[in-house]
Amino acid sequence: MKNKLEWLLSIVAAFLLLQTLYYKFSGSEESIYIFSIVGMEPWGRIGSGIVELIASVLLLTNSYRIYGALVSLGVISGAIFFHLTSLGIEVMEDGGLLFYYALAIFVSSLIILWSRRNEIPLIGSKFK
Repeated sequence: MKNKLEWLLSIVAAFLLLQTLYYKFSGSEESIYIFSIVGMEPWGRIGSGIVELIASVLLLTNSYRIYGALVSLGVISGAIFFHLTSLGIEVMEDGGLLFYYALAIFVSSLIILWSRRNEIPLIGSKFK
């Protein structure tokens, strides 16, 4: 059961991360707007897209899933921070969709991380 839930959460998080890559890499109006507001256009948009792509691949690889969860938790924490401080929940009348995607990725990654807490580099042995 644990393995199936972990796979499902990995697929959800990776799918949501991958879904936004087209918009980041193509320079869509919404992506440029978001990263301009937070003062990170274009390097932040492209850089976060690369990190999200790496996180997605790691999440979908069983032996590296812990690293994917760590990376996605880090990058999505930044997104949530900017939503709460400068962007707002709703961006360009999206009804808060990007924020809710970020929360789903955050929760999924956190659950994966918790389920594999003993594998966390440097501190995992403390959880045994």
